[in-house]
Amino acid sequence: MVFNDREIEDRFERRMWISVSQSFDEEQIMRSMLRTLGDASVGDDRGELLRKINQYLLGKRYLIVMDDVWSLAGNWWSRISEGLPKGNGSSVIITTRFVEVLRKMEVSEARMHQPNILNDNNSWLLFRKIAFAASGGECTKPELEKIGKEIVQKCNGLPLAIKAIGGMLLYKSHYHEWRRIADNFRDELGENDDTVMPSLQLSYDELPPYLKSCFLSFSLYPEDCVVTKEQLVHWWIGEGFVPLRSGRPSTEAGEDCFSGLTNRCLVEVVEKTYNGTILTCKIHDMVRELVIKMAENNAFFKDNGRGCHHFGIDTKMDPKQLVANHKFRALLSTTKTGEVNKISSSIANKFSECKYLRVLDLHKSIFEMSLTSLLSDIGFLQHLAYLSLSNTHPLTQLPPSLENLKNLEILNLSFSQNLKVLPPYLTKFKKLRVLDVSHCGSLEYLPKGLGRLSNLEVLLGFRPARASQLEGCRIAELRNLSRLRKLGLHLVWDDEIGDSEVSALVNLQQIQFLTVSCFHSHGSGLVDKLDKLYPPPELHELCLQFYPGKPSPAWLNPISLHMLRYLWISSGNLARMHEAFFGENNSAWKIEGLVLESLSDLEMEWEMVQQVMPSLKIVNASWCPNLVSFPIEDVGFRGGVWTKGEHRR
Repeated sequence: MVFNDREIEDRFERRMWISVSQSFDEEQIMRSMLRTLGDASVGDDRGELLRKINQYLLGKRYLIVMDDVWSLAGNWWSRISEGLPKGNGSSVIITTRFVEVLRKMEVSEARMHQPNILNDNNSWLLFRKIAFAASGGECTKPELEKIGKEIVQKCNGLPLAIKAIGGMLLYKSHYHEWRRIADNFRDELGENDDTVMPSLQLSYDELPPYLKSCFLSFSLYPEDCVVTKEQLVHWWIGEGFVPLRSGRPSTEAGEDCFSGLTNRCLVEVVEKTYNGTILTCKIHDMVRELVIKMAENNAFFKDNGRGCHHFGIDTKMDPKQLVANHKFRALLSTTKTGEVNKISSSIANKFSECKYLRVLDLHKSIFEMSLTSLLSDIGFLQHLAYLSLSNTHPLTQLPPSLENLKNLEILNLSFSQNLKVLPPYLTKFKKLRVLDVSHCGSLEYLPKGLGRLSNLEVLLGFRPARASQLEGCRIAELRNLSRLRKLGLHLVWDDEIGDSEVSALVNLQQIQFLTVSCFHSHGSGLVDKLDKLYPPPELHELCLQFYPGKPSPAWLNPISLHMLRYLWISSGNLARMHEAFFGENNSAWKIEGLVLESLSDLEMEWEMVQQVMPSLKIVNASWCPNLVSFPIEDVGFRGGVWTKGEHRR
């Protein structure tokens, strides 16, 4: 709260939040400091790193938070502290569990703050907010109030314990279930243990079996590691953790599993999009202690790799950890944000020996050996269901041997800038549910026959073939993909959409999220085609990027897209909204979130938007100089973000 406070932001020119944690080294800390300052600092030694930090901060008022310091072994803090510029009203905040650490860091007693536990009233208030979230935080069943307060009393005023128990009880509505929880709260621990572990353990014990497996996945990641929801959900689907009902999309079921953990307060949300979709998450270090303990007890994960079924790939891993166990079911890149895996040949050669692998995630990796050779060996992993080569270097093609991966359900090739074509055998992967080729700048088209992949739920980066590219997939084939939930289109030429193909999307009723990008588009003919390419009317969210036309497409109106809740328009030539955008016959949008970004020519008045979008709650307008009378927040202007109830003219 201090770090993100508005006055703090205004006061300090540089702010850095550094997670120190138990496993760290001095060089890691300095590189982390530089990353927050926008410097990748590749290859520098400690002296050069410290010199750069000093240079960036010199003459600036800065705030540094050293979070979760466990040890001062090696005098690392004294060296960093001496290298920081002094004066200018700068400040350093340290968080730790150990008072002795603060004393060694020369923090005076007067500057030490020991947070208090919550009092009874605030404990109950926090518990109510979570356990009765479905009724707005109000207890509507009097019989649960007394027993709820009994449970809260055993949490000893510890917020994390209260949140964990409250999140668990959110899913239980009967008196006997609450009574059982109260009786099984391990009274002896509740009385003698002032930590959160009893409540965390109980929260884990009460998880359904499939959620226990999902929860244990976090044991692979380093302390304070920020994890993408996408990687977790894809892993869970690939390994079969996600329970599937007949006809239900697996990606939707996987996201429900993720929500089951966040709602129980076992997983913390780090980053959301403007529409509330969670992008990244992490776990509290106390929760991580429980996860590691339970993962070892269940042979899910162990540091040495022996006798477990899952392991994390990082630069520091030892080849012996792979040799010790050929029964791995999942190997995943677990690098922290901003880092890249450098994988030696001795490690990469061992991947193909793990014959039972269902999940192999190599994103953000650089290999000593030939990537083509590595992928050829991977082609013999018959059980593989999830393969991620996102942002691996340098991926130029997929070898013929990958045709053997008949059980593949998820293939992520995003950010492969050198990938030009995909092999025709891709259309034989009948079980494929997710295909991500977004941000593949050199990709010319996808192979003909893609419409046969009837199980596809997510298709991102689809580049249709032009009329002359006979081996490529035309946009008309999308009509057959009736299970698509998310679709990302990249359109460049007008002949990528034939006259008879403009209705290719309109009947795809399952699509909730559609992105249309026209980056590097050519010719005015594409605008005419786009104006006829009607999206499905049930669409929930639309993102238009680099739209080449001056007026918005005619179908972008509240009648054609009557279910639309979120709209994001960024970059391009858009100068005005089509008259249909503002509705007719008193029609109004149901849009709740609107983003307008880098639209230098767009002219539009806030009053007109407000009139036609009565449900609008979030507006983010940035780099749009011709928008008239758009609202700003009461205290300063923060990137054009407006939240209902916080604006002024």
